[in-house]
Amino acid sequence: MRGVTARGYGVAVAAIALLTIGFQFGYPDLAVLGVAAVLAAGTAVVFALWRPTLKVDRLADPDRVARGDPATMRLTVHNASRFRAASLVAVDRCGRREVPVPLLRLRPGKDTTETYPVPTERRGVVPIGPLLVRRSDPLGLIELSRGYGGTTTVWVHPRIHLLRAVPAGMARSLDGRIDKVPHGTITFDSLREYVVGDELRRVHWRSSAKVGELMVREQLDTSEPTIVVLLDDRKQAHPDPETFETACEAAASIIAAAVREDLPIGLHLVSADRTGPYLDVLTEVALGTGELTPKVRHLRTQRLGDTLVFLTGPGGRGDLGEVGALRGPYPVVIAGLFGDRDAAPVTAGNGMIVIEAEDGIEFAAAWDGVRGW
Repeated sequence: MRGVTARGYGVAVAAIALLTIGFQFGYPDLAVLGVAAVLAAGTAVVFALWRPTLKVDRLADPDRVARGDPATMRLTVHNASRFRAASLVAVDRCGRREVPVPLLRLRPGKDTTETYPVPTERRGVVPIGPLLVRRSDPLGLIELSRGYGGTTTVWVHPRIHLLRAVPAGMARSLDGRIDKVPHGTITFDSLREYVVGDELRRVHWRSSAKVGELMVREQLDTSEPTIVVLLDDRKQAHPDPETFETACEAAASIIAAAVREDLPIGLHLVSADRTGPYLDVLTEVALGTGELTPKVRHLRTQRLGDTLVFLTGPGGRGDLGEVGALRGPYPVVIAGLFGDRDAAPVTAGNGMIVIEAEDGIEFAAAWDGVRGW
């Protein structure tokens, strides 16, 4: 909201000077000019302060979209005034740009609808609104801007690339072996002698015939395989912000694949974990500062899953050894290294799988090519 323009201040000063000189020294012509300046200023105030009665409704379609996909904003402006038509200059704020909305001769009780595309070239939250109505008097002495309607947001998620392969996870059996299981479920573990109260449907009749007494299947409820994604959001890990965008796309693709396969998954950031839907978290996250060592220590002590995926940039190459040391509590450790293909190939120890890629498409192809999760 602006106010009195430079021209308006000039007219006000001139009015005071003309009236003072005209009345004090007896110059009626100057006094007349001073009165005219005062009338012009008063008329400008009345003209600019008139506030139209507008109702604004907006609808984002869709309000959550992948980066690069189309999204539109439908804006409806209704003139709720009873007598006066509205001919105004209005703009709708859409992120960092302003979209002109024509409101020419909008009659009382009528409405107009404007549809425009929402920029989705960059990942992030795009704030939209309010509708700014700018009014100025014909002489340009006063200019006012007022906001109408509420605001809304469009969430531009990272691109999701199809991952056909998903780590099945690994669960430990009671005797210490590590067995791959597709899902958390009831699975066979061993046989034991029948005890009064056991269900007959659990009797293993073939083994019972060989042993000569009833043998019962002992079953084990294996824990569901859980994927833990650790996204490196440190500035030092991503000298080029585009590598961080690729890391976000990789994280979103892994999350989408896990959801498709109905596998539990957790998303963690090096700087600080955030709550909310994972794709929304990936939309809001930005590069910052943080320490990797405390996060690695937390993952080691808590053991949040059995498959750990570490996504980082060129600056995180030197940290692969520290993350690879989690191979003990996490049977499968995968590292995604983005934007550093010109450097020497990574030779990670401890059985850690390292995927080097330049973009999300290359990462998806390399991910599906991994054998022996």
